[in-house]
Amino acid sequence: MESTDRRTELAADRNVLAGERTYAAWVRTGFTALAAGVGAKKVLGGVLPNWAILATGTVVVLFGAFCFVAAIWREIWAGAPPPQPDVRRLPRLILISVNGFLVLVCLAAVLGVWFGKTGGG
Repeated sequence: MESTDRRTELAADRNVLAGERTYAAWVRTGFTALAAGVGAKKVLGGVLPNWAILATGTVVVLFGAFCFVAAIWREIWAGAPPPQPDVRRLPRLILISVNGFLVLVCLAAVLGVWFGKTGGG
């Protein structure tokens, strides 16, 4: 019986760590989208019409904001709670604060895409 309990505790630890990897993947994807959306303005300048550059940059940066929100959503509402793990969870307040700030960065980047200078020529 004791080994079964230990396996359950270890499974709970693995669930916590898997959740953190999922959170990190969402944030990594959000950063990539943010960089791609801002970079689209510079790279596509002179290649595509201005409206297409604005649309592309806006959609990709907003997708980045979605990723930051989804990271928190999946972290907070991950499903049925596992047994009490030995591993400490990352503080939710810190995760929400950091991702909230990143969403604001994305909104600022959308303003930069819309009102900043288009690259090329």
